[in-house]
Amino acid sequence: MPPFVINTAPLSSACAHWLEERVEVHHCDYRDEATLRGLFGRADGLVIATYLNVNDALLDCAPRLKVVGRAGVGLEHVDLEACRRHDVRVVYTPQANCQAVVEYVFALMLDALRPRPLIEGPIDAERFFEWRRTEVGRQLDQLTLGVIGFGQIGRRVGAVARAIGMRLIVNDLLPEDQLRGEVDFPFEVVDKATLYANSDVLSIHVDGRAENRNLIGDVELAQLRPDCLVINAARGMVLDAGALARWAAATVETGGQAVLDVLEPEPPAADCPLFGLPNVRLHPHLAARTDTALEDMGWVVRDVWAVLQGEQPRFSAW
Repeated sequence: MPPFVINTAPLSSACAHWLEERVEVHHCDYRDEATLRGLFGRADGLVIATYLNVNDALLDCAPRLKVVGRAGVGLEHVDLEACRRHDVRVVYTPQANCQAVVEYVFALMLDALRPRPLIEGPIDAERFFEWRRTEVGRQLDQLTLGVIGFGQIGRRVGAVARAIGMRLIVNDLLPEDQLRGEVDFPFEVVDKATLYANSDVLSIHVDGRAENRNLIGDVELAQLRPDCLVINAARGMVLDAGALARWAAATVETGGQAVLDVLEPEPPAADCPLFGLPNVRLHPHLAARTDTALEDMGWVVRDVWAVLQGEQPRFSAW
């Protein structure tokens, strides 16, 4: 009998077909807990996307499981220590969505800083010239971009920023010499307080490790410039929503803005404090949603198959 793999990720047809040629696949919505519980006992492999939690409780129900494939980058929903204890390999696609996220971050930045209303029909001269007079944006090469988290995505955001002409300041856990060894463009390494105080745009690119929960709260936001643009396309749990709501309410008149592509939880609860604030825009976690990135993330199935064949995968989390 071929290996049995449960897939809860939105694989492209090419990735799904490739996997189905090699194993028996059951495609299942990650929210269908009853069906999943009934299948775990048979599963040799599991493919997940963003939300399914792989922990001891799940692994205890899946005694045959050999590999978990994360179609994406973040592993905060995968308990790696639990997987090690159960001798379950974890594979993922660490580079698959970098380009998509970087493009999206700059789209958000330009949306916020370069207003461009649409002419959707006949328009009189008064309105036309009023827009030309009032819709004045900020030029990026006059601004400082602060990047917190200078990993793969943060570095590529920095590269684009430097190409545009922005001043780049960064903060990361890694030592400066290691950060400089990864890139060939100029940037300044600063402490967090300096980063917050000097950023015209703050772009967040830290990972979802437990220590980063509410990394940015009231104290950190109070250090920002009153006209700062805060962009979070990393993890919702990094940014304290209540604190951000208080900062945004206090900076409406001074030009402060926040644009979030990620929230905690997703979807946001009905009482999310960020609703209704005129200088906060919320998006439904779209940064990695390009056809290319989705295809590249879906090819985690190749590493799932490699593990099932007893071969070494290309990208393993342990």
